[in-house]
Amino acid sequence: MTAVAGSRQDSIAEHLRRSCETLDRAASDPAMMEAMLRATEAMAAALRSGNKILIAGNGGSAADAQHIAGEFLSRLNFDRNPLPAIALTADTSVLTAIGNDYGFEQVFERQVRGLARKGDVLLAISTSGRSPNILAGLRAGRAAGATTIGFTGIGDSPMVALCDIALRAPSDSTPLIQQIHIVAAHAICGQIEQELFGPPVP
Repeated sequence: MTAVAGSRQDSIAEHLRRSCETLDRAASDPAMMEAMLRATEAMAAALRSGNKILIAGNGGSAADAQHIAGEFLSRLNFDRNPLPAIALTADTSVLTAIGNDYGFEQVFERQVRGLARKGDVLLAISTSGRSPNILAGLRAGRAAGATTIGFTGIGDSPMVALCDIALRAPSDSTPLIQQIHIVAAHAICGQIEQELFGPPVP
């Protein structure tokens, strides 16, 4: 192995170690566990009542929003009925129309005002917790009577005050925060599948 290849391997291994350490911290973090349980309960209650989940994020968090919506609408661990979830990041015509007519800070706020109803859940994802369009969307969600859930990092941010439930990944590294967010989302979706549909038939 060349020196360059060895250095690259060391760097990759270090990233994997940091990922594992962050997951271990999350699993041992009482506040995060409590947030995940509360998020599971809120989403399951909304879905049982015929309400829906709206999901918003920017960049990698936009990809997470679409990923999470796919887990609800398709399936995660076993076949079952689809669950209503909408990623507010996927409709390019809507995003560009709102961005052009009202500005990028309003791309989620306008959608939440048009789509959210009392009893729905708005899941807002922001690693920094400071994205202006996420903050505007959360304010609109609260005004609509939706339960607001935020996925963010450990740092202080204005997002937390706008969330009924705030899941704060125990890291200040954007990639590691994003990894925790999708792992948490899978765990929450898996719990909701079990609670709403029971164990899979062998």
